[in-house]
Order: sequence, then structure tokens, then C-alpha cells
Amino acid sequence: MKILIVEDDQKLADFLTRGLASEGYATDTVSSIHDALSYVRAVKPEFVILDRLLEDGDGLQVCKGIRHLRIPCKILMLSALSDVDDRVQGLRSGADDYLGKPFHLEELLARISALTQRHHATYTANELQVGDLLLDLDRLELKRGDTLIELTAKELKIIEMLMRNPGRVMSRERILNHVWGILEDPATNIVDVYMARLRRKIDDEFAVKLLKTRRGLGYVLDMKAAE
Repeated sequence: MKILIVEDDQKLADFLTRGLASEGYATDTVSSIHDALSYVRAVKPEFVILDRLLEDGDGLQVCKGIRHLRIPCKILMLSALSDVDDRVQGLRSGADDYLGKPFHLEELLARISALTQRHHATYTANELQVGDLLLDLDRLELKRGDTLIELTAKELKIIEMLMRNPGRVMSRERILNHVWGILEDPATNIVDVYMARLRRKIDDEFAVKLLKTRRGLGYVLDMKAAE
């Protein structure tokens, strides 16, 4: 697998190149937004490690550009900007994962491995898809096959969260914090109520059930058969 490293710190770029080579990965390195987008158009790499702070601007422009081009590569964003708002901004721009600096090489390699094993979700600048469930992020519309599913604003936030993390269990606490905020009573059953509504809307009329409950753990959206 070819990995493009977009990093203007030469020492860090060299470190990443050596570390990835030791694991059998082939790499190329660029240091600017312009060179990164030119490379992606020409080579169409499978994986991009992207720094936020580049010599000619914010790496978010690279991330958005890749998604606009609809090139199906995984993007792992690296940055010293690692506050919650910065991470959310990176993920909303189309990154598949966000790792703050400084970091351990072992964690970077683990994240690359995890991302490259997720084949059942498709990420673009404007859409998320899991199976036949498609979320248009511009129109804020959800479809299951040809069926348009009407959702409330909070239901949309929940389904977007699940579709950005296909196959990954999302705890009730994490969903509650993401959708309702930290001031909501953690003892409330509002997450379960909304999940029941979503299940009726996206699963009840379809043979393949996508939304699963993991008892004591939370909820997961995937295409595997119910356990």
C-alpha cells in the first residue's frame, strides 16, 4: 500500500518514512497543499497522513479537496491542534481519524491498520454510506435504497455519528454527550428512546437490519447478521 505523507517538518517526515518503511509500507512525501492535491490527482494513493499546519495553509484544504475529488483514500490527520473542536473540525472536513502530536509510532501504525481494514463504509465530501443506507450531508437527507427517511435534527446527528464509525460500538454516554451535551442527566433513557425511533425508521421495513444493540455497551451500525 502506498502512503502519501503531507508534512512540512522534514525531521518528522523522515521519522514517518523510516517508521512506515520498517513495517513494509511504501511512502512519498510532500510539504504543501498544492503539491499534495497535485499528487493525489495523479497517483490516487490509498492512504494519506496529513498534517494540519502546512507551509502554505491549513491541511483541512487538502482533506476537503480529496473528498471533493471523490478519491476513495483513507485520511489520518496529524496535528498539534488537538482540542476537541480541532478534532471535530478535522473529522467533519472528511478525515477518517485524527491523531494529536506528539504521538507514539505504535499508535500511528495501529490506527493505519484499523482504518485500512474498514471496507464497508464509503466517505466522500458530501455523503456517508453504509450498505444501502446513504446520508447526503449537504441536503441533510437519509435514504435507505430508494426510500427517503424523514428524520429530526437530533436523529440526524445520531445517524451521522454512527455512519462515521461503522462497525464501532458507540456507548450511550458518548451519544448523549455528542447530541445533547454534557449537561444532560446521564441517567436519562433518552438515547434508548431515540434509538428505538431510528430502528423503526431505518430497519423495520427492510430485511437487512443495520442498527444493532450491544447489551451493556451501546449501539453499532453495520451490515453483519444479528448475533
